[in-house]
Amino acid sequence: MPPTDASANADAAPVTDIGTATSPGARESCGAPAAGASADSEDTLDVPLPDEIIALFEEDAGGVGAGNLGAGSAAGAAAPPTPDPVAKPVPDPTDAPVLDPAAVPASDLSHAEDLLDHIADWGPISTPAGVLHLVPVRVDRDLPIIGHWMNDPAVAAFWELAGPPNATEEHLRLHLSGDGRSVPCLGLLEGTPMSYWEIYRADLDPLARHYPARPHDTGVHLLIGAVGDRGRGLGGILLRAVADLALDRRPACARIVAEPDIRNTPSVAAFLSAGFRFSAEVDLPAKRAALMVRDRSLRHLL
Repeated sequence: MPPTDASANADAAPVTDIGTATSPGARESCGAPAAGASADSEDTLDVPLPDEIIALFEEDAGGVGAGNLGAGSAAGAAAPPTPDPVAKPVPDPTDAPVLDPAAVPASDLSHAEDLLDHIADWGPISTPAGVLHLVPVRVDRDLPIIGHWMNDPAVAAFWELAGPPNATEEHLRLHLSGDGRSVPCLGLLEGTPMSYWEIYRADLDPLARHYPARPHDTGVHLLIGAVGDRGRGLGGILLRAVADLALDRRPACARIVAEPDIRNTPSVAAFLSAGFRFSAEVDLPAKRAALMVRDRSLRHLL
């Protein structure tokens, strides 16, 4: 599909329900014995572990008894190992220092608890269209411009947030009052606000119920605000830049995902031009979506 612009429709229905979900399906357990197998199988060797090895397991387990290593086996729990006079004593968990939040700088706590590796610190990124900077939304400062964009008919068709300012405000505050798994941002291009973004943990979002999510999957929603910025290929340029920025700033994330409305052809085309691949069509509660994926392993090839 030839690259076009992400346009005002670069996203679909807003996320209104935040929750943790598991991927569809479950792995088949491989721990159960095969049919007909017995404890006397010739393929099984019952080799007792030396006491020194058991002691090492105890240390790695932080004091868990060696009897737990054989729990559920046909032989039953093993006898306590003979103490090793040279083995290191198992530390008492009660001796661990207690973290006093008052003694830790607030910035350190926010980094520890932030689920998206602190987007406010991601910094600007250079793109062929200029320097882009994602700035977390402040309702008192940004509501007028975001509300204005949401009332554009081309935007409202997919975001469904047209109307008085309180409709957009409620949407923004829903994200801002959560636990940090979804962060709304303004996109500043050369210092001028021109786009609205939502960066979110797709593996912790209801979307994870509809595709095989992986830990730390990061999702992205994009709205190109001004009409003059649409139709110029900016969508693909900015999506590629932000996807690469997220991969750089989130080492645990292996891929960026998106779920534009399948009817939103300009948006799907923009994701393709940004190095995303079309993965599947998924039926979401509010739309039929195109699942788009940008893999870390393929980022320099697409």
